[in-house]
This record gives sequence, structure tokens and C-alpha cells, in this order.
Amino acid sequence: MSNASQPTNPKFQTTPYPIDTMPPGIPYIVGNEAAERFSFYGMKAILTVFMTTYLLGGNGETDPMSDGDAKFWVHVFVMAAYFTPLIGAFAADWLFGKYKTILWLSILYCFGHLALALNETRIGLAVGLGLIAFGTGAIKPCVSAHVGDQFGSKNSHMLEKVFGWFYVAINLGAFASTLLTPWLLDRFGPQVAFGVPGILMAIATFLFWMGRNRFVHIPARGAVFFKDAFTGDGLKALLNLAPIYILVAVFWSLFDQTASAWVLQANHMDRTVFGFELLSSQIQAANPFLILILVPVFSYLIYPTFNKVFSMTPLRRVGIGMFLTVGAFSISALIETAIQNGGTPSIGWQVLAYIILTAAEVMVSITCLEFSYTQAPNSIKSIIMSFYMLSVSLGNFITAGVNAVISNDDGSSKLPGASYYWFFTGLMLVAAFLFIIVAYMYRGRTYIQDSAPETEIDAEASAMN
Repeated sequence: MSNASQPTNPKFQTTPYPIDTMPPGIPYIVGNEAAERFSFYGMKAILTVFMTTYLLGGNGETDPMSDGDAKFWVHVFVMAAYFTPLIGAFAADWLFGKYKTILWLSILYCFGHLALALNETRIGLAVGLGLIAFGTGAIKPCVSAHVGDQFGSKNSHMLEKVFGWFYVAINLGAFASTLLTPWLLDRFGPQVAFGVPGILMAIATFLFWMGRNRFVHIPARGAVFFKDAFTGDGLKALLNLAPIYILVAVFWSLFDQTASAWVLQANHMDRTVFGFELLSSQIQAANPFLILILVPVFSYLIYPTFNKVFSMTPLRRVGIGMFLTVGAFSISALIETAIQNGGTPSIGWQVLAYIILTAAEVMVSITCLEFSYTQAPNSIKSIIMSFYMLSVSLGNFITAGVNAVISNDDGSSKLPGASYYWFFTGLMLVAAFLFIIVAYMYRGRTYIQDSAPETEIDAEASAMN
């Protein structure tokens, strides 16, 4: 099969369709991603509250964690969820291909949700989060690379917008789930609150299976994959990108605290909006809602406008986003100062921090997804995407490590109140200045599935000039 008019042929398409329009498999991938992200972010949205309020002991009595322990374990979970992409990428590029890897691990993912819904103790929590961390993490780089694999040289110009709308799908699911799941937990308890995301994950798996005859299936490369990944262009790409990913990890160290420190902070704020009091964990819905607004604003207004003055290259976008993150966390530090002084600040101040942090996410996260894919040699795109995911894991390792070190035996913190937020603000500021140096020194190439790579000079020009 060599054209897009015969997508139902049982022999899978192994090269991009020679078309200049949207690939036929994209709607299935986007639909799958929206449902999968509903399941993940819905579960993640209630983790801190579940751990500190609903968790049961072995005797069936309520036995919650402390705030500090909950923050630590939430970030350990996210760290694991973004470390396992490396395993999924190896499985996909070496043995099974992306499609089979995504499908099989999605089924494992569903069992993780089932464990959380059926067992409210630490055992159920450990088993459920373990399966979810492995399932969601291992499919992440495969899904991102699978999106890019659908495009060839004739329609590669659509990659930037498709990755943007792919991110919109993620956040549609996340927005709905971060509003609904906390309400389900409050009204019906953990079984229903964890069960509904599990149902959405099953739907996501089914949607992905439905698209099997319309996808481009890039075959696994077998043992030669190791040579591709760790010698020549593959090794060079990894080494070029590593300093970027290490510094981007600091961004994720701050960003993912919206699910822990910011939820706990919201407990002490006035959460009344238009006469309704929101749950502290529902405030997280501000992020995906703002993504839905800011992605098109940046794509069609901000980037084109700034490009008339100076080129908004990928690395410049990331750098600006890191400095915006400094501003967002400075606001959270000022909020905490007001709380410590006996005030009850309006949740509007945290929403302002979310607006700035979400703008930073658009510039850092979406750009890194697209940039990582284009800078990866064709044979190891899943591996490169998994190393980008490791930056999220490293960021949460930093946060979990800091929380472990600053925790005193009596449950107090060595960084009490606003000092905790100012510490991470300073860390982000240092990383942002270092990123300027790393970006200036970056050298790389651009790769699309069915075309020759750009020269190193051309790729550098597209990244930096």
C-alpha cells in the first residue's frame, strides 16, 4: 500500500503517506491522548488530597499521610512515571514497534486504575501507582514519536501545529478531569473517583486500537537499534540535547508542584469564585483551561508578532519560558508570605501564578516536544523522546529530594513558609541564566522520517538565529 486512499489494507503502512494534508491516523492518536490524559490527570489531581485525607490503614481505619510525606510520594510517583519512558522506548525501537508497545502497556495501565479503585490502603496505592507509572511512562515517548512518524517531507510543515493541537487534546482531557475527579472524590469517595479515570483509560486503549489500519507503523529495528542510539549521529544527538534536558528538569521541578505544594497552599486561601467555593485540588484545572486558550494565542498571535522583530527559535522560546517560571513561583512565595502573616489571600493570586506558569509551559514543554522529535535521528526517535521525558523525572527527583532533606523528625521543615518557594525560585533563576549559555553553544541537525537530515549549519541556524 503506497497511498492514503487505501488505509484499511491489512498490511500496515510502514512509510509516511505521500500526501500534503493531515495523515489519516492523527484523529485516532489525538482522541486516544485526550482520554488517556483524562485518566492520568484525574487520578493525579486527587492524589495529594487522597493521601492526606482518605487513605486507610490495614485495619480499615483512616490513616492519612502528613503534608510533607504526601508531597514526597506524589513527586516520587511522577518521577517514576517519567523515568519508565526509557523502558518503553527501548521496547518499541528494539523489539515490538511503537504500536504494539503502546497497546499492550495501555492494558497494564488500566489494571493500575483498577487497583486504586478497589483498595484504599497503602498496598492498593503502591500497586496502583506502580502499574500506572510503568504504563503511562512507558507509552509516553512512543505516543509522541508516533505522532511525528505519521508525517513525511510533503506535510512536515504541519508538525508544529499538530504538536500544538496534540497538546490541546492533552489539556482538554486534563481540564475536564481536574474539575470532575475532585468533585467525585468529595461526593462519592475514592472508589468512584479512581474508577472513572480507569474507564476513560479503557476508552483510550480502544480508540488507539481502532486506528491500527490507518497508522504509519515504523518497524522495530532489532539489535541494530543499539548501534544507532549509542554511536554516530544517535550518540551525538543525545550528547547535544543532554545539557538542555538537565536545565529543563528544573522547570519541571517547579511546574509539577502545582499537584502538591500549590494544592496544600490553596487550602489556606479564599477559594470562593462567583459565590461558589472550589475544592483546593480543583484549582489545578486552571492550567489545562489556560492551555486551551494560550496555545492558539501563542501559535497565531504572539509568535508571529515577535518573529517580525526577532526570530522566536525553539531554544529562545524555551529560555523565555524559564524566566517566566521564575515570575510564577515568586507570586506563590508572596502568597505564602501573606498566609504566614495571618492573611487569607484570594485564590485569584494563585490563578495569576497559573497564567504565567502556563505561558511558560507553552514555551518550554510544547517546544521541547517538537524540537526533540526533529533533532532525533529517524531510527531512535522514541529513545530521544524518552530522554526528554527523563527531564521531567529528574525535576521531580529534585523536588522529592529537597522535601526529604528539609523534613525534620517532628514533621516541621527546614525551609518553612515562603522560604520553600523562594528556594525553588532561586534555583529556577540560576537554571534560566545557564540555559542562555547552553542554547548559544548548541549544535544539531533536523531529521524528518522520509527526508535527508539538514546539515549541522542549517540546523544551528534554524535553532539559534
